[in-house]
Amino acid sequence: MFDTLMNPGFWAKIKKPFFVLAPLADVTDTAFRELIAKYSEHRETHGGPDVFWTEFVSADGLASNGREVLKRDLEYTEHERPIVAQLFGSSPEKMEKASAFVKELGFDGIDINMGCPDRSIEKQSAGAAMIKNIDLAKDIIESARQGGDGLPVSVKTRIGYNKNETEEWLGELLSMNLPALTTHLRTRKEMSLVPAHWELMPKIMELAEGKNTLIIGNGDVLNIEEGEKKIKETGCDGVMIGRAIFGNPWFFNRKIKKEELTVEEKLKVMLEHTRLFEKKLGDVKSFSIMKKHYKAYVAGFDGSKELRLELMDAENANEVQKITEKFLDSIKK
Repeated sequence: MFDTLMNPGFWAKIKKPFFVLAPLADVTDTAFRELIAKYSEHRETHGGPDVFWTEFVSADGLASNGREVLKRDLEYTEHERPIVAQLFGSSPEKMEKASAFVKELGFDGIDINMGCPDRSIEKQSAGAAMIKNIDLAKDIIESARQGGDGLPVSVKTRIGYNKNETEEWLGELLSMNLPALTTHLRTRKEMSLVPAHWELMPKIMELAEGKNTLIIGNGDVLNIEEGEKKIKETGCDGVMIGRAIFGNPWFFNRKIKKEELTVEEKLKVMLEHTRLFEKKLGDVKSFSIMKKHYKAYVAGFDGSKELRLELMDAENANEVQKITEKFLDSIKK
């Protein structure tokens, strides 16, 4: 039944060890990815990430008449390549149609979300709910391959649902000859409430031996140095960065450390981010999304708490600019 040959696509050219950008809803949108590509100096030897992911998008939605609205979540620039579109869904038929649409949009690969713990996603038998239905998970992978027609299809998941199911669950996924498998090293039940179980990665690497599947670890990596240490200690091929990217488009740039930037440098990029978000997504997304980033941009310097409180009340980019300029003027006096 599952006889489609794995196509590694661009994954075959990725040099190990590598770092990739996580698909975070309302975080790694087209505006923020453009800033990451710019300030992390993507494609430079000292820059990154090595692979971009989009936010996750509903396969059901992309297979419907409402695809034009959802298409906004799949906007990208050529400078972000290689870039993977992440999809979620539990209908093989709709996954095939959505994957065909992703192929039309010119993406380098497709990734299927089999780890999201959001209840609204799980009610659709998607995301982490896939962990409880391996047969459906395999059908979904195969359907994405059929629709993607040559695009490599990877998976992002967790180590289990209520308990560690590394051998049973990940072993089954590895039998699908995936070009890449990202594992968030927590169960669905654990959410992000406990430390990631990096001690399990060597076992996952054993399971993957001889499979030609790149194994990507995810969870609690706060900087490049820590990621490199995890790779060395556990043997995984790469690391996916999630929460540490908030307000830090410089993350993957090995020549720049955010903590070494001046307050003015950080705030100018924060304002640039705000302007770009408003330009690209202001008509379809709430401005409050930007406030997740303000908490990260505005931290660790005198007056940051007060500035954050003011920014939380801002309703548009012009207000953010006025608040920021007022603060910068005050610290120059």
